Amino acid sequence: MRRPVLYYCDHIEIPLPEGHKFPRQKYRRLRDRLAATGDFAFLPAPLAPLPAILRVHDERYVRAFLDGTLTPAEIRRIGFPWSQGLVERTLASVGCTLGSTAQALETGWGGGLAGGTHHAFRSEGSGFCIFNDIAIAIEDLRARGRIRRAAVIDLDVHQGDGTAAIFEHDADILTISLHGRNNFPFRKQRSKIDVEFDDCTGDDTYLTRLAEVLPEVERFTPEIVFYQAGVDALASDRLGKLSLTHQGLARRDAMVFGLCAGRFPLVITLGGGYSEPIDATVEGGYRLFVGAHAHFASGFAPKP
Repeated sequence: MRRPVLYYCDHIEIPLPEGHKFPRQKYRRLRDRLAATGDFAFLPAPLAPLPAILRVHDERYVRAFLDGTLTPAEIRRIGFPWSQGLVERTLASVGCTLGSTAQALETGWGGGLAGGTHHAFRSEGSGFCIFNDIAIAIEDLRARGRIRRAAVIDLDVHQGDGTAAIFEHDADILTISLHGRNNFPFRKQRSKIDVEFDDCTGDDTYLTRLAEVLPEVERFTPEIVFYQAGVDALASDRLGKLSLTHQGLARRDAMVFGLCAGRFPLVITLGGGYSEPIDATVEGGYRLFVGAHAHFASGFAPKP
């Protein structure tokens, strides 16, 4: 059986000041952990082509980011200092999701060890997100006539506000976000389905609400599903405010896999994770991809 391919971009460094809270080390550590299993193949992500990005994002914003001419306020909202390394890493992060999408259509699922940059709006970035990789992948598929309808299941602890805003008035895209009520972003957008949790919500309440929402995906009958699988709902996460366990996250993932396997191609993006120490975040990502491999190992017959 052919090993599933995971795309990565951790080989491109982002220069960050000492003490910056973005956990860049998690990406390489997760790849090393997964590589040790021998169950996966890995490919460095291609840089996303500019025309694909411009289908989603305002040209002035895109050009200003690429050229390093964003305003100080725009840079602060993103949360990263600008650098050429950031430009290349951002393009490769989107490339992870584009590659994973092609893989999903061929084999039933695809995954990238990056992406899930769901706070990026059409004309601005926010919260460590510059370009919205999921929206770009969806519009790329539609532009090439590969799909008409897609669903986004966003289970990062922070609302997928950029994705929600981009597709708010698009009846062919179902956006679902389960997130913390009192967490960033503090000005929420309108997904097609939003579920908000109070601080310290644990496994049982979270999984009960997820079980109520997932049948809406099946009723919507998408041609592909994008899963923003952030692990920042863990109790150990310093930015999460929820109280899920690793066992709860594994059950969460299995519910999404069970919904999609044999029905809808699934694209997995890594999303957020800020546990201290970072080991818990790496463990959550490891279980995510190992679980996906096990769940989809029986194979997939793509639609003609």
